[in-house]
Amino acid sequence: MNDPKPLHWTAEEGVGYSVVRRGDGGMTLTFTDLGDATIAHWQNFAREHLLGADRRTRNLYDLRAVPEVPEKVIRIAVDANSDPSARFIRAAVVVANESVADGIRKVAALGEAQFTAAIKIFTDINEAEAWLARPLDQIV
Repeated sequence: MNDPKPLHWTAEEGVGYSVVRRGDGGMTLTFTDLGDATIAHWQNFAREHLLGADRRTRNLYDLRAVPEVPEKVIRIAVDANSDPSARFIRAAVVVANESVADGIRKVAALGEAQFTAAIKIFTDINEAEAWLARPLDQIV
């Protein structure tokens, strides 16, 4: 097997998320807050990874520790996942409950941009992992 792509991620004080490489080569990003410092750090990290995207990748965004996702954050994520470089990404987003999931879906539906990445929102991490485990040519 090939060596995994380096993460180029480092923890910083005031940044409320962590990243680990998944066994399938993707990443698991676990968020504990969605403050401005966290989102700015994530945007830079995501942008760097999108620029180097050269193969299909499975990413898990674990937001279960975040009680709500502000509209501003959803719009930033929609923008990032609409980038043409995101075409290689399948992302499962796991949130605390169905109310949070519905809020994200409503704001994302209002956006004019179309997702390039394949994204699905879950409230159950096992369902998210099962969806990510499907062959990469089976997106829906």
